[in-house]
Amino acid sequence: MTQDVRPRPAAPDSPARTAPDPVDAVPPVGALAVLGVQHVLAFYAGAVIVPLVISQGLGLDGATTVHLINADLLTCGIATIIQSAGLGPKIGVRLPLIQGVTFTAVSPLIAIGLAASGGAGGTGGLPAMYGSIIVAGILTFLAAPYFARLLRFFPPVVTGTLLTVMGTTLMSVSAGDIVSPGERAPEGASEALVGALTLKGLGYALLTIALIVAVQRLFKGFIATISVLIGLIAATGVAAALGDVDFSGVAAAAPLGVTTPFYFGVPRLSIAGIASMVIVMAVTAVETTGDVFATGEVVGRRITPRHIAAALRADGLSTLLGGILNSFPYTCFAQNVGLVRLTRVRSRWVVTAAGAIMIVLGLVPKAGAVVAAIPSPVIGGASLAMFASVAVVGIQTLGKVDMRDNRNAVIVSTSLGLALLVTFKPDIAAAMPGWLRIIFGSGVTIGALSAVILNLLFFHVGRQQGADVAVVAGRAVSLEEVGAMGREQFVTTFSQLYAGAAWPAERVWDARPFASTTALRQAFEDEVLAASPEEQEALVRGYTDVVDLLLSDAGDERARLETASLALGEFDDAEAAELRALDEAYREKFDRPLVMCVARIADRRRLIARGWARVHSSPAREARAALGEVIDIADERFDAMIADANPIRTAWARKFEQLD
Repeated sequence: MTQDVRPRPAAPDSPARTAPDPVDAVPPVGALAVLGVQHVLAFYAGAVIVPLVISQGLGLDGATTVHLINADLLTCGIATIIQSAGLGPKIGVRLPLIQGVTFTAVSPLIAIGLAASGGAGGTGGLPAMYGSIIVAGILTFLAAPYFARLLRFFPPVVTGTLLTVMGTTLMSVSAGDIVSPGERAPEGASEALVGALTLKGLGYALLTIALIVAVQRLFKGFIATISVLIGLIAATGVAAALGDVDFSGVAAAAPLGVTTPFYFGVPRLSIAGIASMVIVMAVTAVETTGDVFATGEVVGRRITPRHIAAALRADGLSTLLGGILNSFPYTCFAQNVGLVRLTRVRSRWVVTAAGAIMIVLGLVPKAGAVVAAIPSPVIGGASLAMFASVAVVGIQTLGKVDMRDNRNAVIVSTSLGLALLVTFKPDIAAAMPGWLRIIFGSGVTIGALSAVILNLLFFHVGRQQGADVAVVAGRAVSLEEVGAMGREQFVTTFSQLYAGAAWPAERVWDARPFASTTALRQAFEDEVLAASPEEQEALVRGYTDVVDLLLSDAGDERARLETASLALGEFDDAEAAELRALDEAYREKFDRPLVMCVARIADRRRLIARGWARVHSSPAREARAALGEVIDIADERFDAMIADANPIRTAWARKFEQLD
């Protein structure tokens, strides 16, 4: 029995017409509460560690720490509701995304607070910190619609460097929490006692890390997502049993409390502080964009620039509220994206319920006091694990970068070197003028600035090297010449990437100039992926069926040459019969040509097996697969254009790739 996937008009009372989208569906109250608590548990450890680390870095007392934790939870809840439920037509992406304090801001915020207080720490530097947060939030909100145009200034070499710098430099904060016995030893303590406290702190940190690793190794799913929380609770329990946890602050804390706006004084503005926070928000904008795309994939929503702008407006508004309500900058939390995938519960109202629960927790100071009682070595062990994981993500991102290009290598090495320099030698900042102190007082800030500026210098300023990317009228043209092409010439040159469709090239022309051939290639991919479903379907239908290409003389000359040059060999009678049966089954089910990028298939049997696997796919999945094949074909044609323009360079590059 075959499936007819052609759309039919829905009957007036058709369930397909009235059934809510899973993203907008509201579960029963009981399930809503349980699922909301689950999101809070997966999120809680990451949420409270940031105010704890900042409090440690500024040397704040226990009462102030409790206040920061509760202010953070309250604002997290509000920010999550803004992002998931939405506020007006243009604020909030309305997907199951939880908002939390960005780790990127930790080191710059500590540096701002210390610089504003003359290095003394305490609450004296908080007004300058919150002033910088407020301005950065406003600028993020206003810049949200335009951010997509700036994505080309944050290629993987920049974002990967930033994440690596952030993870490696923040480990010094974790190390300070783990091995700072002087802060825990009584005045006049002997060296032996200080040494014993050092070993005990290291033991608690290693226990926390071991518990986190054990949970991730032994468990899967939801339990694995809260491994950090489990490590914190278990290690704190051990410390409490040994008499190393002071819960006196819990009894002293009020049962109910509400943070008031500008609790620590009127915000103060610092140009250097604002600059560092703007950089932080630019980085978090990249993170938010990735999380929105990931969530869209999980829930089956096609993400458009409108979604990105709405999400970033929510980031900006939440950050503004963070500065007003004594909290911090906000971004989407990726771990909750994984929880959505795990539970298959797509409802954004579950996350909205989690936001409401966090607001309740933020209004109970005793809950914050319990968290504040966690020993600093335990916090250090947990934060070390998380910061190290951030560095790993950065390394993975850099793995996508062509390090054979010396420009990329210089960007990474210089930025990482400067970041580690000021991390290993923090006294450098003290020798700087006031306006430079914040920049050189934070490894994240100096590393981020270095990566962004060097990327602009190498890839966006002046004539670029080695960039012949196409052949026009028999002549190789450079990337700069491509950027200077008129619309008609550009479309004529690059419309050959797609069969019978010029609109991808027309839209890419509007996005000029391009920083690299990779950016040019990605621009074509992005335009095809961002097109309407109708345009995508028409694009796929413009291709010749792969079976016709392989078994007859059908198709345009270029497509026939591409398939004729493959090392598939001749199809025997049985294989040809199976190919025709495959073609008939595919057309009967999907009513479109079977499009395959055969250049990426090693042999005939694999080609046939892959075709039958696609026949058994759902219509929605196959629509994505067919579009992916179109993009792969365009990539192969793009590579051929580069090879024609740069035959010597391409030949050597392929020889080196064969050695990998």
